[in-house]
Amino acid sequence: MNPTLIFWLIFSLISSAIIYCDFKFGMLRDSSIATPKPFSYSRVQLAWWTTVVFSSIISILFLHKGLPIIYNSTLYLLGIASATTTLAKVIDTSDALNTNSLRHQDTSSGINFLVDILSDENGISIHRFQAVLFNLLFGGWFIYNVIYNLSLQNIDNIIPDIQPNYLVLLSLSSATYAAIKTSENKVRASNDQPEFISETKETNVAQG
Repeated sequence: MNPTLIFWLIFSLISSAIIYCDFKFGMLRDSSIATPKPFSYSRVQLAWWTTVVFSSIISILFLHKGLPIIYNSTLYLLGIASATTTLAKVIDTSDALNTNSLRHQDTSSGINFLVDILSDENGISIHRFQAVLFNLLFGGWFIYNVIYNLSLQNIDNIIPDIQPNYLVLLSLSSATYAAIKTSENKVRASNDQPEFISETKETNVAQG
């Protein structure tokens, strides 16, 4: 069996399952009242690394009939993606409970996959672009190494061990995304507040 073909077949099956779940249940979408709901960067990032890592593990299991040792760096990688999604969910929940916050996810409908994950309340942003670029770059490197090593007899050497500096780079990218996300809707709300206050004052003066 061709190891490369097996990997891409498994990768395609997992990707198809995720796409179906998104189509049916909105798994990759923001918590939003907009129609259609915009895609969520953090959920897409988690889906990306889940697909990459699990495709690698299943390919090894299928070809070599055994499970490889999972390096700590791979666990950290999934942990970064999971933590980013969790933090983004906490921020979204906090914004939704704030009656003074006008969530851009609720006022702007989804445009398309790429624009949605690259955009914040001001449109396409550099920090999201950087995060997407890093994830694609390291994901491509991870996949290349797995496919290149799939024919090795020692299954523990197939999945690459990621250097700490690379993990730090991905962590900083995700942290930047999360930090800026906390201010997205708050900035929008504060910009809307003076107009509301001004209108309230004018109404009070007219009534007085």
